This record gives sequence, C-alpha cells and structure tokens, in this order.
Amino acid sequence: MNISTQNSNINALVSKGDMIAAVSQFFADNATTFDHDGTIIKDKAAHLKKMESFLGGIAKVNGITFHHEASTDNVSFSEFTFDFDMKDGSKILWHEVLRRIWQDGKIIEESYFKI
Repeated sequence: MNISTQNSNINALVSKGDMIAAVSQFFADNATTFDHDGTIIKDKAAHLKKMESFLGGIAKVNGITFHHEASTDNVSFSEFTFDFDMKDGSKILWHEVLRRIWQDGKIIEESYFKI
C-alpha cells in the first residue's frame, strides 16, 4: 500500500477530529506511541482507551488545522495545530508534528513532537 496515500487518508480523519476512526483503521494492533510528555503506549487498544479519555475531556473544538505532510519509504510526517477548550477549564493549543512508521499499510509507531 502507498504510504503517501495512507498518510493522506489518516490526516483527513484527524482533520475532522475523528481520532478514534484514525487509530482504529490505521494502527497495527502492536503500534507504539511516544507522546511529547514522555508517555509511551504499547498497543492499539491502550491507545484507543487513551484517545477516548482525552476526547471525552474536550468541551469545545476551536480548530484542527492541517498544515503539511511528507513521506518517504516507510516513514511519514504530518503537521497539525490542535486548539481545544477542555471541560476542566484548561486550554490546549498544540502545534505538533506527527512522525509515523508504517509496516504492511499500518502504523507501527507514532511519535508526537510539539513545535
């Protein structure tokens, strides 16, 4: 499967805020994620649980802005800005790059870098 196409497809879901579908469709069962705060999640099921918890804490989505994407061999990069008001009164404004490593059309590793 073409990594560039796969990356564009997952980016379309993330741009709509459908992170659950993005993880469900594109992550391998043994995918590992590395968060910018040092959190490491070692499988798809645990990442889905984390995403559900995070998304449940959002009071308002002010915007999800997709900026750029690139891919080469089995690695892709995507740049987004996420702007959320949280139910606890806090605000999240993340400008980040997502690095994805792909194998057999699925993400086996995803890392998040705030810029």
